[in-house]
Amino acid sequence: MSKHSTQFEATTGGMVLTNAILLYRTEATRSTRYGAPAQDGRAFASLHHIEHDDDAGPRIAAGTPLTRAHLRQWAEALGRAAAPELLPANVLVAHQDLLAWWIPAKVRPAYFDLSAPSAGLKTLGARTVVPVPYPAHLLVATRRALGVYALQDDERPTADTTVFHSPILNVYADGTLCWGNIPRPGSLAVSAIPDFERALFESWSTHPNHGQDQTVAGKGGLTALWDDLAARRATRFPVKRLKAFAVNRRSTAPLSKKALEPLTLGRLIEGTRR
Repeated sequence: MSKHSTQFEATTGGMVLTNAILLYRTEATRSTRYGAPAQDGRAFASLHHIEHDDDAGPRIAAGTPLTRAHLRQWAEALGRAAAPELLPANVLVAHQDLLAWWIPAKVRPAYFDLSAPSAGLKTLGARTVVPVPYPAHLLVATRRALGVYALQDDERPTADTTVFHSPILNVYADGTLCWGNIPRPGSLAVSAIPDFERALFESWSTHPNHGQDQTVAGKGGLTALWDDLAARRATRFPVKRLKAFAVNRRSTAPLSKKALEPLTLGRLIEGTRR
């Protein structure tokens, strides 16, 4: 069995080794990427102070259980070490765990390869790439998912802006993208925005996801809507057909139509960070 060690050279910034985090897991636990335990495994972590001895070198002292407060403190310290960057006008939130931005309405090529095309389609009955109009969109990327939402107004949204279901195929009814075999960007940096947009707009649309046909108003469902837009080379998406996301007005209120209100961007971001 090969051995692996990592050495860290001294930096000009005056950094010294101060702490160590030791990770424990059950012996039978499967490991995911970077050695993290699978969701069904048990794990424990401890935080240790480093004692420095001129003769023997650094030594890991006795530790204490790692707490969420420790993690927050170190996350904040590491965040301060990140280089500042200028944010483009389309970025709404840039956070180490969340990236949100908006995309203006635009006519762009759409990739359709319907797995079960219905009879009577004018354009989308066969694999095709055709220009169609997209409404303005809001994208919210986290380490777990990409949220895809439509906007009725073609302008930068605010915290009070209502969020609508996206009409793009391969998006679940809860607003998250069905990745399938689409390559996932490996970063939440602003520089990764083009990768997320390519994953959404330049991948093949094969089918509406379960319940997605009910996320637009009018007759015919999403496939018929896109087929009509493609066939007549429309230049504007009919935003009146978009349906707003609805959320419970009060967490203690019974779930009924009277208790629901449109989801806003501010509330979406607040819920995503939890």
